[in-house]
Amino acid sequence: MAHSISAKKRVRQNEKRRTVNRARKSQVKTLAKRFDEALTQGDTELASVELKTLCRKLDKTAATSTMHKKTAARNKSRLTKRLNALQAM
Repeated sequence: MAHSISAKKRVRQNEKRRTVNRARKSQVKTLAKRFDEALTQGDTELASVELKTLCRKLDKTAATSTMHKKTAARNKSRLTKRLNALQAM
């Protein structure tokens, strides 16, 4: 348990950041599931739209240091590869 005033404030700040970060990561996961569903259905048009929104969200999440920028880039690259493989068929 924190005793000093500054330590108590840091606990409050950490809790706020945690809730915001969890919400952002949850949104990314939700968009990834939508993209995955579009891929499994074979709908390349819908999948490309979902990928665009997902990439935008990944960039915003990485810009706020919720996620590392290279992690977001790696995820975007892998998702794009999956979409391109589906479009090549």
